[in-house]
Amino acid sequence: MTSHSSDFRASLLLGIAVLLPSTPAFAADGEAGAAAAEAATFVDADYGNEIIVSARRRDESAQDVPVALSVVNSDTLEATGNYSLAQVQQLVPSLQVFSFNPRNTNVNIRGLGSNVSLTNDGLENGVGVYIDNVYYGRVGQLQFDLVDLAQIEVLRGPQGTLFGKNTTAGAINISSRKPSFAPEFSGEASVGDYGYYQLRGSASGPLLDDVLAVRLSGAVTERRGFLYNSTQKARAQDYSNWSLRGQLLFTPTADLEVRLIGDFARQKQNHVLNILAGYFGTYADGTAIPNNFAQRAARFPGYTFPVIDPFARVGEADAHYQSNMDGYGVSGQVDWDAGPAKITSITAYRWWDWNPANDGDSTSLPAVSLAQQSNRQRQFSQELRLASDADGPLDYVVGAYYFWQIIRGYGKVGYGSAAPAWFLPAVPATVATPALDGFESNSTSDPETKSLAFFGQADWSITDRLTLTAGLRYTHEKKRGSFNQFWVAGVDPATLPGPLAAAVVNIRNLFNPETSYSTGFSDDSLSGLATLSWQVSGDALVYASYARGNKSGGLNLTNLPVGIDPDVAPETVDNYEIGFKSQWFGRAVTLNAAAYWTEIADYQTAIFEQVSQLNYRQYIANIPGARSRGVEVDLSAAPTEHVSFYGSLAYTDTTYLSYPEAPQAPERANEGGNQDLTGERLPGVPKFTYTLGGDASAPVGSLGGRSLAAYAHADYSHRSSFNTSSSNSIYADVPAFGIANARIGIRTEDGLFDLSIWARNLFDKDYFQTLSPGATGLVTALIGEPRTLGLTVRTKL
Repeated sequence: MTSHSSDFRASLLLGIAVLLPSTPAFAADGEAGAAAAEAATFVDADYGNEIIVSARRRDESAQDVPVALSVVNSDTLEATGNYSLAQVQQLVPSLQVFSFNPRNTNVNIRGLGSNVSLTNDGLENGVGVYIDNVYYGRVGQLQFDLVDLAQIEVLRGPQGTLFGKNTTAGAINISSRKPSFAPEFSGEASVGDYGYYQLRGSASGPLLDDVLAVRLSGAVTERRGFLYNSTQKARAQDYSNWSLRGQLLFTPTADLEVRLIGDFARQKQNHVLNILAGYFGTYADGTAIPNNFAQRAARFPGYTFPVIDPFARVGEADAHYQSNMDGYGVSGQVDWDAGPAKITSITAYRWWDWNPANDGDSTSLPAVSLAQQSNRQRQFSQELRLASDADGPLDYVVGAYYFWQIIRGYGKVGYGSAAPAWFLPAVPATVATPALDGFESNSTSDPETKSLAFFGQADWSITDRLTLTAGLRYTHEKKRGSFNQFWVAGVDPATLPGPLAAAVVNIRNLFNPETSYSTGFSDDSLSGLATLSWQVSGDALVYASYARGNKSGGLNLTNLPVGIDPDVAPETVDNYEIGFKSQWFGRAVTLNAAAYWTEIADYQTAIFEQVSQLNYRQYIANIPGARSRGVEVDLSAAPTEHVSFYGSLAYTDTTYLSYPEAPQAPERANEGGNQDLTGERLPGVPKFTYTLGGDASAPVGSLGGRSLAAYAHADYSHRSSFNTSSSNSIYADVPAFGIANARIGIRTEDGLFDLSIWARNLFDKDYFQTLSPGATGLVTALIGEPRTLGLTVRTKL
């Protein structure tokens, strides 16, 4: 279904020419990415140039921080063309992002953070995401294009002391560029195949000399769909994103700084269109699956069993589908240097409106015409910190944090004229038709969180080289919520004869019973860490640490089976880690590594329970334990001012320590409702991931009196096989895949002119993102994007 311009071959050859040893200004664990950035702009390389991070809530060199972290700076984002969190994962092997749609997005670090198969509004993620020091309560808020960024820090392992309760797997700390008192402007325009275009721009300057500065940033991205709906004769999976951010920086004195930020983003997609990726009509023992997909399809004379060819990128949904959302917010940060200490206050309020629509059966038949959950999320946060600001044997950060969030959910499930024969072949039409044809059930939910925390962390310099870091965080939390499910459309049973009315009600109760309940709890938790670090030399650091983290308990606000507790217990995480950070050859080479062992008690996981051959129930429950252990290695080098490269490798071994009552895989549903997954791998976690890449540039003359250079970039990201089901179904095994991206261009030294040609998924690799087997034997998939080619023009003033 892919179409290319007439100069496709020429563009492809240019892209292939880029795949030479070269790398971006990428910094993993504080590597020499800054040197690469200098080389990329023709400044004499200064390999001692530090990468400054705020991983411990104060500015310091990444190489001095005894924390496993990766830093992706603005130069890398430009070189790779990555402007979304899902794209950034290609640069950080330990980061995994699955997105069925923006609401159903799961972010994992080291294989932990969220369950791959389900999002629940009453449950929180184990990877905390912050933009400009503001915690984003729902991962869907992060699925817009990121604009005008300074850098992204990915902190691996529990970060609960300084970043909060829901960072048991790690934290993503994103910083945007601050307003500047020197006038500046940057802009870029990109065009590509599939009707792609993107405009990005940022301008900053003073409103009042040295006192008030402003920054305005925006981006718009449009693209036609990668998929085709053969039923509606229209493309799907298109993309439209508009983002705007405005900032004011007020510095009335040298010791006081106030930063105000407002942002708005809107995204629209005609998605999700499920793609059929496989079919099995029998159980693992060869027994035919009752009422399987082939049998259902055969009941409709005008319906043809679909061709299973996922990479033809064709779906056949008949109902409306969309993934639309708005996100917006305001924040204010005050920093006051009070002499020996610095006081920071961060106040923020955010909104997120999620408006989806889905075809629930993935076919052209009107069986399930509605299957969606809308959200109206609101959050308020206030943080107050006091941090030491003087050299001494003891450095500290203490503070308090308050967070409030409510998520109002509105669910809809509706059935069409094909539903009776699709679901109830053995039930007479006189009963099945009034029960399901036109039947619609709605639901509401409103999980609310109030959280108050006090925290402190200190670094004690025992000697000039030996430092002990210790921290604690106490969190008190209250959660409450309610769930209501009710019938809004379909034949009114009161208008039917008594026996028929009773039969209709019984059938509807099997699918979407009317129910109402509320729940709530209070919880107190203590997180902490202890780290011993030894500065072996000026360019080498070794450390060992222990961290205890807590992931908040949850509210199971859904249609629960009898006997299932609506309150989900919190997770407790114990993490042991050793690592080293080093630089060599005048800091031209950086080599960092970490090894870790993480154990989780009361691990929160998804249950996908088959109620009958008719339907399933999904909810969250705790299992006794899980473990993640592994090794991460990051290497980067800038041997000359014009050439740099990097490589990162992560080995992740995740295992259920105890899971005797796991949900049964659909291919073994006739063997009982449960199975023992003790010792099996957690879903969504490849054992091996690695990233390679590089940058190269060379002077080629001048243009208008300005030095001119050609440059090239390439990167490659590989992930080994993994499973994307909570039941470890063999039909959810995603094969290993690797994606290559490339860019080649020419630019002036001062950045006034920059023209490049690029390719994403250069070799047009076909790969699955997820595979989802169902009870009928049908396997649906989300598939990766095909090769895209384009051209970008940039300017900086």
